[in-house]
Amino acid sequence: HVQLVESGGGSVQAGGTLRLSCAASPYTYAPHCMAWFRQAPGEEREGVAFIDAEDNHVYPYAASVKGRFSISKDNAGNTLYLQMNSLENDDTAKYYCAAGLPFPPMGCFSSTGNEYSYWGQGTQVTVS
Repeated sequence: HVQLVESGGGSVQAGGTLRLSCAASPYTYAPHCMAWFRQAPGEEREGVAFIDAEDNHVYPYAASVKGRFSISKDNAGNTLYLQMNSLENDDTAKYYCAAGLPFPPMGCFSSTGNEYSYWGQGTQVTVS
């Protein structure tokens, strides 16, 4: 039974930083694709960052976060991170960790997240 548990959300002033974490279990589960999505009230879910956990290939970031957010994982591949710098009011959303298999021809990239099999419960980020 695969579980993803996010942490690290909270309230921060504009210009501040947060680091989100996502722990995958069981320990034997080594996801191939991992990603961060976010969804604000009344908005569609947005893919923020994607990583191929097998070769550490990072896909292009969403234009809205490029240059400010950075996705990474630990060496074991079970913990995913999202470093968020220079936070803006528009970054306010619930952030979700997702994991799954690659889906040709897009690899780990998904604009909707529909291809991802496993999801965390989300962690709220509020920027004011």
